[in-house]
Amino acid sequence: MEAVGRESYGGGAGALGAEGRPVSEARVHFRVTRFIMEAGVKLGMRSVPVATACTIYHKFFGEIDLGAYDPYLVAMTSIYLAGKVEEQHLRTRDIINVSTRYFNPGSEPLELDSRFWELRDSIVQCELLMLRILRFQVSFQHPHKYLLHYLLSLKNWLNRYSWQRTPVSVTAWALLRDSYHGGLCLRFPAQHLAVAVLYLALHIYGVEVPAEAEAEKPWWQVFSDDLTKPIIDHIVSDLIQIYSMDTEIP
Repeated sequence: MEAVGRESYGGGAGALGAEGRPVSEARVHFRVTRFIMEAGVKLGMRSVPVATACTIYHKFFGEIDLGAYDPYLVAMTSIYLAGKVEEQHLRTRDIINVSTRYFNPGSEPLELDSRFWELRDSIVQCELLMLRILRFQVSFQHPHKYLLHYLLSLKNWLNRYSWQRTPVSVTAWALLRDSYHGGLCLRFPAQHLAVAVLYLALHIYGVEVPAEAEAEKPWWQVFSDDLTKPIIDHIVSDLIQIYSMDTEIP
């Protein structure tokens, strides 16, 4: 399979990231999922297909050693496959052109020459490999619908002034999107992840849920009764680690 872009990601022992992966590998996955998100925007992908592409990518490298395949080829294929899964079909030509410009800003679209057809064939072959490795389990339950429901409920609980003066909703959506830079989508239930990003957004702006002290159980447990504070803390900690990685990576 022809490489599109390469990362220097040697294996070996070393510090482990939040997911138990070596930090060097976690940084590669951060960069590549950032590519997926930026390419997704340029391709006009909706948020859920982008989330599916990131999840497919993380799930594949949860099964396969990072050094075995070019991560950017896997990422391009994940975008293509996610488009099929979420019924937002994308042309391989568009994915290839967007990817080429990502690595070579200002470049012209590829000619339909041997290099283009080799790359297109690589994506097709990689798709078959990924489906086999993932045992055709490429449909996922994402936190997006839960977060939407939770935000609507919370808006009704808070007074209008508190809701309008702080961008809790925008921040929660941004936190959810950024969580896909890591493998949180595979390690935590969708409901838990949705509550955790909302919890963190409220905490960032110091917004308190009315009458929480008098309630029988905390607001976040109303949304997900099997959720515990240590689980929320774990998710928030992993999110913060993703942001710390963002400051380290140019």
